[in-house]
Amino acid sequence: MPFRFRRSCRLGPLRFNFAKSGLSSISIGGRGASFNIPVARSGSARTTLGLPGTGLSWSVEPSGGPNRPPAAIPAGPAKGLPNSRRLKAGQLDALKQSCLSVLRKKLIQPGSSTQQLWELGLVSRLLADPSIGARTTGLLAVIETPEAMEAYLLRAQGQNDLKRRAKRCIDATEEALRLAGERGWLRP
Repeated sequence: MPFRFRRSCRLGPLRFNFAKSGLSSISIGGRGASFNIPVARSGSARTTLGLPGTGLSWSVEPSGGPNRPPAAIPAGPAKGLPNSRRLKAGQLDALKQSCLSVLRKKLIQPGSSTQQLWELGLVSRLLADPSIGARTTGLLAVIETPEAMEAYLLRAQGQNDLKRRAKRCIDATEEALRLAGERGWLRP
């Protein structure tokens, strides 16, 4: 039977986490909520909240203080991009703004059919239509106005959440265009 090395040990409320080089960090808390203080790893203290048994968790790692500017998202190829769970607040905000500007270019171009959705209030008309199901109504509510779409995107909690929300905005726009086209509301 091969030997195993346990990478952590508990002493009272503290858990000592080890790496190959020795003590890596100290954690306080348990399942559901913990606070991790680095000793020999890079980064700052991390707070993690989760739902035990589901695999869902949320981590916050401060960017280092109020006087430190937020880190910028690296430009160019994907090399060096941080893990989606490790995005710092400034990086996530920059990613949100970048995603928002791409959606504005793609969806809110002057003279486009998507621009007509908002200029003519077609999304609001569709939302008032009782023949549209609740699921479609929920989807269209995301893009009722450009401001509503922007607020929806800015509420993203992480990189993957932002991607899902952007995809939902695009799906909602396509559905609104399809429904408005079926009713003959779009100008040629």
